[in-house]
Amino acid sequence: MGQLIAIVGSTGVGKTTLTRRLCAAGNYLSGLEGHAGRPFQTRFNADRRRGLANQIDYLLLRAEQERVIRAAPRPGIVDGGLEMDFFGFTRLFHARGLLEDDEFELCRRLYVFIRDHLPPPEIVLHLTAAPQAVADRLKNRQRINIASADDSVLLETLLAEWTAGLDPGRLIRIDVSADDPDYRKILPGLLGQLGPMLDKG
Repeated sequence: MGQLIAIVGSTGVGKTTLTRRLCAAGNYLSGLEGHAGRPFQTRFNADRRRGLANQIDYLLLRAEQERVIRAAPRPGIVDGGLEMDFFGFTRLFHARGLLEDDEFELCRRLYVFIRDHLPPPEIVLHLTAAPQAVADRLKNRQRINIASADDSVLLETLLAEWTAGLDPGRLIRIDVSADDPDYRKILPGLLGQLGPMLDKG
C-alpha cells in the first residue's frame, strides 16, 4: 500500500507550491486541490449557500485521491488533504455561519466514514506563517479564495487544535514566514527527513 504525506496549513501559506516541489524532487505522486476543476468552488464564492455542496465535493475528492495513492507502489503527497478539508475548512465555514449545524454533522459523518475505510496519513507536514506573510501572499494569488486573510488566524487555530492530538513522531512543523517562494533552502533537508520517517512506517 502506498504511503501518504499530507501538507496542511492556512490558505496562502504555500501548500501547493511545496507539494509540487517535493513531488518533482522526490518522485512522489501528487494529489492537488485543483480549485479550477471543482464544480462548486466558483458557485460557493458567488453564493455562500453552496457551502455544503462544496465541502462534500472536496471530502470526496480527497478520498478519491487517497485511494489512488494507497493503490500505488510509491508514496504520495496531498496539498491539504482530507483532514485539512474537514478539521480546517469545514470547521472554519461552520464557525463563520456558512454551514448549518446539521450540514456540519453531515460532513463529519462523511469524514468518519472515509477514515473508517482509509488510513490516515503516515506524515503530516504543518506549514505555519505569520498572519502578515499569509495576507501578502493571498494578495498575489490568481485563483479563488473562499477563506480570506481575515480567516487565517482562526484556520490556523483549528489546525493547531487538530495537530496537537497527533503522534509527534509523524508530525513536522515548519514556519515558512521567510521569503523562500520555491522552498530551495528547506527542500534538501526536508526530503532527507521524510524518507526515514516513511521507512519507519
